[in-house]
Amino acid sequence: MPLQFYNSLTRQKEVFEPLNAPYVGMYVCGPTVSGESHLGHARPFITFDVVYRYLLHKGYKVRYVRNITDAGHFEEEGKAAEDKISSKAVLEKLEPMELVQKYTHLYHWAMEQFNNLPPSIEPTATGHIVEQIEMIKTIIADGYGYEANGSVYFDVVKYNDDYSKKNQPYGILSGRNLEDQLDTTRELDNQEEKKNKVDFALWKNAPAEHIMRWQSPWGEGFPGWHIECSAMATKYLGKRFDIHGGGMDLQFPHHECEIAQSTVCNHEMPARYWLHNNMITINGRKMGKSYNNVIKLSELFDGSHPILTQAYAPMTVRFFILQSQYRGTLDFSNEALQASEKALRRLMEAYEWFKAQSFTAGTIASDATLDAQLNTWVAELETFMDDDMNTAKVVANLFEIIPSINSLKDKHIAADAVSGTTWLHVQQQLTLFIENILGLKIDTGANHQQLTGVIELLIEIRKDAKSRKDFATSDKIRNQLADMGIQLKDEKDGSMSYTFS
Repeated sequence: MPLQFYNSLTRQKEVFEPLNAPYVGMYVCGPTVSGESHLGHARPFITFDVVYRYLLHKGYKVRYVRNITDAGHFEEEGKAAEDKISSKAVLEKLEPMELVQKYTHLYHWAMEQFNNLPPSIEPTATGHIVEQIEMIKTIIADGYGYEANGSVYFDVVKYNDDYSKKNQPYGILSGRNLEDQLDTTRELDNQEEKKNKVDFALWKNAPAEHIMRWQSPWGEGFPGWHIECSAMATKYLGKRFDIHGGGMDLQFPHHECEIAQSTVCNHEMPARYWLHNNMITINGRKMGKSYNNVIKLSELFDGSHPILTQAYAPMTVRFFILQSQYRGTLDFSNEALQASEKALRRLMEAYEWFKAQSFTAGTIASDATLDAQLNTWVAELETFMDDDMNTAKVVANLFEIIPSINSLKDKHIAADAVSGTTWLHVQQQLTLFIENILGLKIDTGANHQQLTGVIELLIEIRKDAKSRKDFATSDKIRNQLADMGIQLKDEKDGSMSYTFS
């Protein structure tokens, strides 16, 4: 089965055929560093890390560009539009670039916690003001941009009229009809600057009190949000590239505006495949400040948000996200995260043990059915990833394989039940998919070592209690560990082992 992606542009799965194989260009919208990243941001971060990892596994040479928005992200509010970086800098009493540095460091820290690979290029909006100005000048020269009081707007109606004839209307990605947008777009401050309510800002005139400002042909100002991505994607990936990714909430207006700008400047659709991950809800409700359910990643990791009943490790959050296919719905709850925590522990405990075992190729399987079933489960891992990155099915198959590993560990099946060649193949494929593609890490840090030490100490105390016929203490240790998901097992030789359930 060839690799397929669901293309948001065509609304169907399509075989992935790079424009210039084996090279692949991928642009993903990065963070606005006016504040700390939250739980909702974790899904696109992790989703496109897995896309990147899988493309590398398939042998492609990927240039992965993910931007940093350190200026220009604002809602369309006429002259009152305020750069989010500038606004937050005033609130926190920091220089804008000091604020940017603070939250960029926090963002990179979170990416490291999630074990995300760094992108090939991570450009910033403020580092590409010249490129943005040049694009705006081209848009004006071609008749699709106009200046008003030092600001520049994109003429959406003219673009739609002209490009509808080329089967590329404004709204082609999101499926929105321009007439409906004209009827429903809310009245905004200083709307009279625009020819049409739906026109969006390419450049904003900076009022006297505005901190971040640059010289331009239209006076001092700052760039609009959408133009930065068009400028940086064009510079580093060319006029047309393979993949543009981001959260579903960016389909409109951000990506729609990108398409219009880039098409005018470069005379073609910027990306061939548009990939969008679905959102995370919390207990069935969209995240929002009014609901007090926006959980910053640092709060998620240390458990300090009031909605949380405990802290959750970054790998638990990563695993929770990967248990759903990236376009599917994903609802956060403490119960769901706790279930993911237990499942991940069970997976990694079995994998850690299995990875350390030695097998000899060529030994014959005594259980041909089990041998064949293991090979089938392993072969399906790549099939599921090729089918629009279905990590949910990959994880499900991993949990089909784990019981056989645990049976081997517990000596319920002999090593020769499966051929040595199959065991070696399973080892290699589990390392490939668990570590290299899904990006999950075995926790070998202090917490893991401390937990192992505590469990082994409790096992020794339980052994001592049993030798003294203190069965009440022995049973209490076993039962309370079981409540925490740690199963003790008395072996025939008198030793004790444990597994995470």
